[in-house]
Amino acid sequence: MRHSAVPGRSEATEPSFADDVGYYLTQTPRQLPSRYLYDELGSSLFEAICRLPWYRITSTEQRLLQTHAAAMFARVKPISTVVELGPGSGEKLITLMAASPRRDVTVHLVDISSAALAKATMAIATSAFTVVAHQTTYQEGLTRIGRANAPAGHTLAVFLGSNIGNFDPPGVDAFLRGVREALGAGDALLLGTDLVKPEHDLLLAYDDPLGVTAAFNRNLLVRVNRELDGDFDVSQFAHEAVWNASASRVEMHLVSRRRQRVRVRAAHLDVIFEAGERIWTESSYKYRAEDLAPVLERAGFRVIGQWMEDTFALTLAETG
Repeated sequence: MRHSAVPGRSEATEPSFADDVGYYLTQTPRQLPSRYLYDELGSSLFEAICRLPWYRITSTEQRLLQTHAAAMFARVKPISTVVELGPGSGEKLITLMAASPRRDVTVHLVDISSAALAKATMAIATSAFTVVAHQTTYQEGLTRIGRANAPAGHTLAVFLGSNIGNFDPPGVDAFLRGVREALGAGDALLLGTDLVKPEHDLLLAYDDPLGVTAAFNRNLLVRVNRELDGDFDVSQFAHEAVWNASASRVEMHLVSRRRQRVRVRAAHLDVIFEAGERIWTESSYKYRAEDLAPVLERAGFRVIGQWMEDTFALTLAETG
């Protein structure tokens, strides 16, 4: 889970929240980029999701890191810089860095969520590593760090939590090419990916019995109301998760319970929702383990290690 926009436009510059809402809510189907799920409350709700028994990505990934982090560092060239894209609470990076053979490593955290950055920075700052936070997009953060990085040692980019699943296939290729371009020869990428599993298990992870994921999804409308002077009646939108087998993705939607009119003044938007009409808020693509090497190779990486448990994979790849 969860960071990028649902399929939509490609921008040369980062648009504003109001611009995105005005654009995506007038598309067919109606959409909202999932990166806006992560305000302060949304980030806290996502941390709660990660602790739910039905959402096993976080606990499985944590076990893999605890068991295999030393082996991961043993397979890469000496690392002086670690860059985590979307660090969440920072717990998984702490587990990874505990196995680092070097203490003189600078850790960079990149996220658009100030709340997530603050929490992760505080957590990792208790370790012996120097921590630098960058509140920006993944690509800009990587580019910025690459320009400033000292030539001594190599960089390990870390993209965990199956965040790669929030990109559609063309977006994955573009994202990984961008990561490769920002890294130098001999640098490495550690990628976490959720794998295809039974539909029942997938849907429980994205529509849990406690309703935490529903609150996380509907909070996006709360944010629109608060920040963009919207008048969404949040109670009149239901959370829905569906498994799209042909596209190999779980989709999250907000479904209008009745015909209703919504205004978002800061986005100059006035729109009618019909009963049953959906807003597509997130996609989470699921992979098969054998598909990961070709995806990484297309972007200029070579797989040098892979560890799997409970239909989740950590894949380590090196640049040429």
